[in-house]
Amino acid sequence: MVTFLQQCLTGISLGGAYALIAIGYTLVYGILRLINFAHGDLFMMSGYFMIFAMAAMPWYLAIPVVLILTVALGTGIEKVAYKPLRNAPRMSVMISAIGVSYLLQNLATYLFTALPKGYPAIPFLKKIIRFGGLSASLVTFLTPILTLVIVYILILLIHHSKMGMAMRAVAKDYETAQLMGIKINQTISFTFAIGSLLAGIGSILYFTDRMTVFPYSGSLPGLKCFVAAVIGGIGSIPGAVVGGFILGLGE
Repeated sequence: MVTFLQQCLTGISLGGAYALIAIGYTLVYGILRLINFAHGDLFMMSGYFMIFAMAAMPWYLAIPVVLILTVALGTGIEKVAYKPLRNAPRMSVMISAIGVSYLLQNLATYLFTALPKGYPAIPFLKKIIRFGGLSASLVTFLTPILTLVIVYILILLIHHSKMGMAMRAVAKDYETAQLMGIKINQTISFTFAIGSLLAGIGSILYFTDRMTVFPYSGSLPGLKCFVAAVIGGIGSIPGAVVGGFILGLGE
């Protein structure tokens, strides 16, 4: 029984990390009707950012620096790869997304080599916690709780802020929102920033447990998170969370 509960705890923790990344897919799809295939590779690049940040500074400075770099990369991708194709056919945008994914993978291979690199241990996250008969690192217990808190804050943001109202308006009717004076580009960039931030947080939680990063380490988790978003109904934030936890428990 203890073994079963231990495996469930691990699955719930993994599902929490998947849920955070799946929300990124869901947010972008809700606004642009675009599957951002580069999202998993952004998650991978965030892992590399942490490796080099931790080599230069303590963890409490490295974490915000990594999240800022991840958001900057995500919004930069939106401005360079997606913004010029705003009115292009969807197939063109999808090809661009796939191209960005391959670009990030090959850039990481060129800069960091294809060999796995050790992910730095964040001391307080690796602390072993014992609860009843269960034993796991703090990150395992923290991930699902942090995921639910972040999702709650995100839902409040979307339903009770001006930017959230703009996001919902753009998601409902892009052209009408534009005619009503909503700043479309600003809203889309904000959406990518949130998705990138969640990918960065998910990356820290995921790689802290797995401890290695390589150029293709975002491909499979990215695909799984896309599946999680689809399971929950892509475009639905609560659905993405449920899909992430289902996938984590199943795995």
